[in-house]
Amino acid sequence: MFPVISVAGGSYERGRQYGTQARERIHRSVAAYSRQFQYEAGWDWPRATAEAHRFLPAIEELGGQYVKELAGIADGAGLELSDILALNVRTEIMFSARVRRSMAPAPPLECTAFASVARDAPVIVGQNWDWVSFARDTVVVLQALPDDGPGFVTVVEAGLLAKYGVNSDGLAVLTNALACKEDRGDLGVPYHVMLRALLDCGSTEEAMDRLEGTSRASSANYLLADRSGSVVDVEARPGDVSALHRLEPDDRGVVLHTNHFVSADFDSVDYADYSVSTSRERLDRITEFVTAAEGPTVTAARFEAALADHTNEPDSVCRHPDETLPAPERIMTVASITVDLTQQRVRVADGPPCEAGYEDLDCSWLWT
Repeated sequence: MFPVISVAGGSYERGRQYGTQARERIHRSVAAYSRQFQYEAGWDWPRATAEAHRFLPAIEELGGQYVKELAGIADGAGLELSDILALNVRTEIMFSARVRRSMAPAPPLECTAFASVARDAPVIVGQNWDWVSFARDTVVVLQALPDDGPGFVTVVEAGLLAKYGVNSDGLAVLTNALACKEDRGDLGVPYHVMLRALLDCGSTEEAMDRLEGTSRASSANYLLADRSGSVVDVEARPGDVSALHRLEPDDRGVVLHTNHFVSADFDSVDYADYSVSTSRERLDRITEFVTAAEGPTVTAARFEAALADHTNEPDSVCRHPDETLPAPERIMTVASITVDLTQQRVRVADGPPCEAGYEDLDCSWLWT
């Protein structure tokens, strides 16, 4: 299992505890993204941190507690706030740099996600997170008990506020990176800060209100489900409420999503169409896997098997790094998670689930 970091208290104090306990992995992450930004977009670390500071007012407007949390992480890790900002604004930095240097757009490479909210069946969600292979050595499981909001657990790169996870109110937040022509690094709430803010919500309805009331800096798919059986899947482009596209579950109560826009009312240019992307192959394969399931509902075991599937390798749902490629281009399934919101069970795979398997994460503290 990835290192488990437990924090509690106010925003700054939680951040400081996080930064202290995850110090080594946060420093690894800074070093890795310094190389990644240089390789992908030609920006050195000072240029990246300067770019990240542009987003500080948008984060403050969303909530001063998130700035305090970032400052605490920086102090605990022995770094500057600008370093932690750059980690949390990594998505926006990449698009800013490529646009400003007139480089070709890069399609997103991350994630295969699902939610199952069939009637009279457990509410089950989960996803694979695919990213550059260095991230396997920077991920932590962050367990937090805030003074001013619901407790939550998130599987996240060290130093980031959040990735995907679940909170004590029974709300699960899953996500897929997306990209379209509006992704230019314009000011707004950064992607990973938005994920943290959603984990402060008590239901899918509250989370939807937050998305509708926030101007976002980047495209993303937000797959939200709560233990009541409510599910909301939103493809979000940069901007306000007018840039949201909502998707509904299929006849079996299932939502599946990868890294391209599928909404019928999407009327922009999807960067997944610009160059080679595995997104459609992964969505087709997990759809086949779920469709072939026996019975009226799809079980957690079936979803876990789907997330470990290698059909169409290397464009498979479970991905492994291609050692013939340069290190910054070696994509793999860094981590996987399944959550049974009904039974209050969280299972995590450290690396590709075909190799690591899923381990139960003790979340009894979360729902007591």
